Amino acid sequence: MNKNTYHIFFTNLANPLRIKIISSLKEKEKNVTEISKELGVEQSKISHALIKLRCCNLVEVNQKGKQRVYSLNKKTILPILKIIDTHAKTFCEGGCKGCKG
Repeated sequence: MNKNTYHIFFTNLANPLRIKIISSLKEKEKNVTEISKELGVEQSKISHALIKLRCCNLVEVNQKGKQRVYSLNKKTILPILKIIDTHAKTFCEGGCKGCKG
């Protein structure tokens, strides 16, 4: 793996809208309309962000009738998010100034 791969991966995770989408999809799979309404963001912006997330396989898409339903990559992204949550709970809750958003 090269530095560029890390840069692309973490750039996806550093974008505020993409993080909101990832957090939303952590709860359950959703279509663009559901994500748009939940986040209060235009559907076109959600669609563009989903393209970037799909490019790195952070999210998956399934066709259900006429709808495209998005979910997180269960094989890799959900485990990574669990590791991040555990790390934050273990190391960032005691007043770490650098971790506070």
